[in-house]
Amino acid sequence: MFKLIFRTLAAAMFFAGASVFATETVERAELANHFSAAGVSGTFALYDIAADRISVHDRKRANQRFAPQSTFKIFNAMIGMDTGAVQDELEVLPYGGKPQLIKEWERDMNLRDGIRISNVPVYQELARRIGARRMQHYIDLVGYGNRKLGTVIDRFWLDGPLEISAIEQARLMARLAQRQLPFSERSMLTMRSMIQQEGTQGYTMFAKTGWGFHSATAQIGWLVGWIEKEGKPYAFALNIDILDNADAAKRHALVRDCLKTLLF
Repeated sequence: MFKLIFRTLAAAMFFAGASVFATETVERAELANHFSAAGVSGTFALYDIAADRISVHDRKRANQRFAPQSTFKIFNAMIGMDTGAVQDELEVLPYGGKPQLIKEWERDMNLRDGIRISNVPVYQELARRIGARRMQHYIDLVGYGNRKLGTVIDRFWLDGPLEISAIEQARLMARLAQRQLPFSERSMLTMRSMIQQEGTQGYTMFAKTGWGFHSATAQIGWLVGWIEKEGKPYAFALNIDILDNADAAKRHALVRDCLKTLLF
């Protein structure tokens, strides 16, 4: 309990400090070449935590909010673990028995496996277990995007009204990388291991995708997380317009190209 109170106070101090010390935001024109080469429209934000500087492609869009899609699984899981909605990341949750858009989702699954294949129905079950009151409490505590949950507890991150910008995503990923979010140390370390990617020469990446292919509105693709390079974390967020399935496959390569330009 003491640790949670401490992290709550730390979160409040974070927001108070953010209003006093303005982070430098820099438009990096050379990043446009990567988006042009990929043939997609979107934005990229990289938060250099040590320098307190955000480098962006398309600053206007970097501040525009969109539904977070499956990137919200990061927070859904940590809220679930900290509230006791699940015992841990290995507790198996039911998918509900109904046909799914992706056949691989049609089985009961734990949160660790579910985040790997972005299993929507399993994480919807988790959200229903958490409930609106506890979910809203943590969304407010974290300061997640526009903080709006609406009335549908198992769809708000897919269809809205919850929305968040790339810059806001990068800031939250920076806090997770530094374990400065109002969650238990156990939950944040577990999440770190759940989203760690295969090793890449020169840095370690922690990331989660999101894709609104189940949305009736415009399809947005996300990739958010952070890398650790020479002991220093750099948080990032990418979102792009997805016009066909081939665009979704471009997210990782586009992030790597942007990181190469900015950090290597």
